[in-house]
Amino acid sequence: MGHTAVVVGAGVAGLASAVSLARTGWQVTVLERSPEPGEVGAGLAMTPNAVAAFRGLGFEDADVAALGHPTWGSGIRDLEGRPVLALPDTPVVRRSVGLIGVHRRRLHAALHRRALACGVEIVTGTPVTTVEAGEPEGAPAVVEGREADVVVGADGVRSAVRAALFPASHPVYSGYSSWRGIAPGASGYTTLQQYWGPHAEFGTVRVADDETYWYGYVAMPGRTVIGDELAAARARFAGWASPVQQVLAATPPEAVLRHDVHHLPGGLPRYTTGRVVMVGDAAHGTLPTMGQGAATALEDGCCAGLLIGAPVAGGGRLAPALEAFDAARRPRRRALARASVASGRFGSHLGGGWRQTLRNTVVRLTPAGAITRGSRAVTGWTPPEPAPPVLGTAAR
Repeated sequence: MGHTAVVVGAGVAGLASAVSLARTGWQVTVLERSPEPGEVGAGLAMTPNAVAAFRGLGFEDADVAALGHPTWGSGIRDLEGRPVLALPDTPVVRRSVGLIGVHRRRLHAALHRRALACGVEIVTGTPVTTVEAGEPEGAPAVVEGREADVVVGADGVRSAVRAALFPASHPVYSGYSSWRGIAPGASGYTTLQQYWGPHAEFGTVRVADDETYWYGYVAMPGRTVIGDELAAARARFAGWASPVQQVLAATPPEAVLRHDVHHLPGGLPRYTTGRVVMVGDAAHGTLPTMGQGAATALEDGCCAGLLIGAPVAGGGRLAPALEAFDAARRPRRRALARASVASGRFGSHLGGGWRQTLRNTVVRLTPAGAITRGSRAVTGWTPPEPAPPVLGTAAR
């Protein structure tokens, strides 16, 4: 019998981890608390690092093309539609800020199909309440009575695995809530558009030739109850630029979601404990201000196989493999979390009046080259080479 893994959570991070481990020969079971597998959400912009991680899971060019609408991020506008940051349409810029507008359910479905094709068992309707971390060179991990060589905690920002093993780390409300929706038709611009206003941001990107994803990220008291979400979004963004009005007008009420944005300040102190490895929002839930949530979930999943699955399947010890994963992922995620906080303070979290004028002036004076270099530092990630096995005491 080969090495076994139990993945808790069948979202993007969980399925990516399951696929990555299964591709290295591990026997993988995914436990999902919902009765049916699926993804709650509307859309996302897959940046180059997200695409690189997706390819690292074995997907080909045709699979990438099938995800959605290729485009790029051409800049930022103020709430009236005036350019704040206008990036030139050049090959260099497109390589730095190129992306694919993707319906989130389409990405999830591709990962789900690939997981099943790799022999992953997906068990739904199974909430996790008990986790024993085990020891890398000793006792196995146990989750809901199932023993495993490795448990992957991929159950989101309100992770039950994290609550059991890292009780001091818990998510906090950011002070912001986010509407998301899919509008039929090709509304607005062909490129990713972002609009900044006082304590708010609105964005649009096509996810298909005839679908446009939008989000409205705004300051709001936590747990606010709204009867008509679409009407509230239209009222909140009344007076914003005409493309914002057009996409909201085209959206049917049933296509609108809203969720309060919680994050995990600082992330976990380590991403592994015992035989458990934490990935995605369960490990490092960050503010969405840099649009890297799904991208880093895919990165984590890809690295689970490359840095843990492959070396252990090759006869290596588990403890060094877990340490390698933590060393590769935690510094990058902490840097992105800090950048997301800074981006929010300078962007969508900024107050009104003179602050908006000053910020917009500073951004307009920033050279495009500096922006693209900063973007490449975030989105230029590529999957690492599979870690060589560290031989010694058996990893089982």
